[in-house]
Amino acid sequence: MTYDLVIIGGGPAGVAAGVYAARKRLKTLFITPEFGGQSIVSEGIENWIGTVKISGADLAKNLKAHLSTYAGDSIEIHEGEGVQDIKKSEAGFTITTDKANYETRTVLAATGSHRRKLTIPGATEFDNRGLTYCASCDGPLFTGKDVVVIGGGNAALETSAQLLAYCKSVTLLNRSKQLRGDEIMIERLLQHSNFKIIKNAVPIEIKGSKFVTSIVYEDAVTKEHHEIITAGIFVEIGLLPTTYFVKNILTLNKIEQIPVDPRNQRTTVNGLWAAGDCTDGLFHQNNIAAGDAVKALEDIYNYLHLGKNGS
Repeated sequence: MTYDLVIIGGGPAGVAAGVYAARKRLKTLFITPEFGGQSIVSEGIENWIGTVKISGADLAKNLKAHLSTYAGDSIEIHEGEGVQDIKKSEAGFTITTDKANYETRTVLAATGSHRRKLTIPGATEFDNRGLTYCASCDGPLFTGKDVVVIGGGNAALETSAQLLAYCKSVTLLNRSKQLRGDEIMIERLLQHSNFKIIKNAVPIEIKGSKFVTSIVYEDAVTKEHHEIITAGIFVEIGLLPTTYFVKNILTLNKIEQIPVDPRNQRTTVNGLWAAGDCTDGLFHQNNIAAGDAVKALEDIYNYLHLGKNGS
């Protein structure tokens, strides 16, 4: 069987695309390892339009429930399956997953991104031994302890806010002079007496025995080294696009994002679209990802029904 469309990814972009594909009666295969995207680890999302506050876990449930209402009609959902490769075929594309091969006329990549790893000495040795990338998963293990958060964006600020609920103290290390997160979040955090921001702090080593005992950072201005005694280190230093499966059919940019036409989310490969955090869009947020996907689906529908130029 040849599908009209294969959607890859279960975050806001993928699900928004799936809902629109179903409403347009496109024969669609939806493939994702899990629902929710990067936000699944967030304790509280406050900028998902129409909802004052929602946890990442609940957002994932809602996304799955919305899409599942169309399952068995025009949408076929393959949860727990991962795409490994895409190749051009006579029908359009052959999608290879860890379970099967599928033929499709068009593809929408909405695979988001994954967490950037810390690469300083000690980071590998103490991964999951005091060094963690998920406050929601591991934060409670550090109740009553002094912890460090590395990063300066909203993710680092959200992690700090979560940890302040049960940790003795939270120290945020930001490698530059300016934090990238929202000012309102910074102001809220600074109201806590057990929260501290150290700017121009470049992590250079993690120390410990069986578990983390300290982190060493270099002052980017003075070049002096400082050591902070800590039981836990939470890393929030950005995301990397999940795009390995398209490397064989298109050229990625220097940070491995998929270049797209922002008017319609088309890539340089005819029949392939991309939306959300895996693209070279200037801004990456849940609402933007969903909008990208809707834009792409409108264009995909025109492509399939009106011709390759969409008109």
